[in-house]
Amino acid sequence: MSTKKIAVLTSGGDAPGMNAALRAVVRAGISYGMEVYGVRRGYNGLLNGDMFLMNLRSVSDIIHRGGTFLYTARSPEFNTPEGVKKAADKCRAMGIDGVVVIGGDGSFRGARDLTNAGIPCIGVPGTIDNDIACTEYTVGFDTAMNTAMEMIDRLRDTTESHDRCSVVEVMGRRCGDIALQTGIAVGATAILVPEVPYDFERDVIQRMKFTQVTGKKHFIIIVAEGVGGVDELAKNIQAQTGIESRATVLGHVQRGGSPTLRDRVMASRMGDHAVQLLEKGIGNRVVAFRESKVVDFDITEALDMKRVFDKELYDMALRISI
Repeated sequence: MSTKKIAVLTSGGDAPGMNAALRAVVRAGISYGMEVYGVRRGYNGLLNGDMFLMNLRSVSDIIHRGGTFLYTARSPEFNTPEGVKKAADKCRAMGIDGVVVIGGDGSFRGARDLTNAGIPCIGVPGTIDNDIACTEYTVGFDTAMNTAMEMIDRLRDTTESHDRCSVVEVMGRRCGDIALQTGIAVGATAILVPEVPYDFERDVIQRMKFTQVTGKKHFIIIVAEGVGGVDELAKNIQAQTGIESRATVLGHVQRGGSPTLRDRVMASRMGDHAVQLLEKGIGNRVVAFRESKVVDFDITEALDMKRVFDKELYDMALRISI
């Protein structure tokens, strides 16, 4: 019986913990007697055959590093039927029996298409936004929140010293989880997320005025990227309250840095689970974290799921941030 060959790639936006997941895939694969190939620059690497055989030492000393040592890229060509066929043909020519894809929803759609073209794929959720419906947790989320919290804690020193209002935009286009949990952690007066429509007067101005009456003199407003408009928001707050207000966009700094313990452990568990599935000849699955367990779902089923925003946590945040 020939040795099973698998490949692993990172696709889409980078996230802290991707290297930990790569390390787990390589080490678990080798422990099962597989040959494991690293694919550079995502699906572009599959299209171009840019892959190399990895060994145990290929992933030494990367568990603590942010980003992805295999690099990542968008691939318009792969998003076409011709591109998918070309990638599948390249895998067959290389003798690849399965692929682990670490990334977000877009990456999983590619994994589904590649599976349908005859190359079994397993998706591992790696995105700081925590916006994949089938899983309660995505690799990179914890690190991004901790980075945002640390930056806002530093910003608070200036905000407090000048009796200002800081309006801070954190990442999250469609998902307000970073904003919500970071907002709770830094004691934000208001938290604005894409999932909950807001009224400027009620949800920002009135909350600020109420806390002013109780003695508060400086304020932090957290805004998810998908809500946007932080410059205008800061101008309007200053115009209505007379409080000097400044907007700060944290941006891509939230994607970088050494992953937290939680991200390293979760990435390791998910990467190992992905290899277990391929070892059994199972493809077309997404690894997920549900109710404190690592599980997996059919990719199509996972992509069709609707994400549920934690409104109970949001309501709690409003109650305790006055």
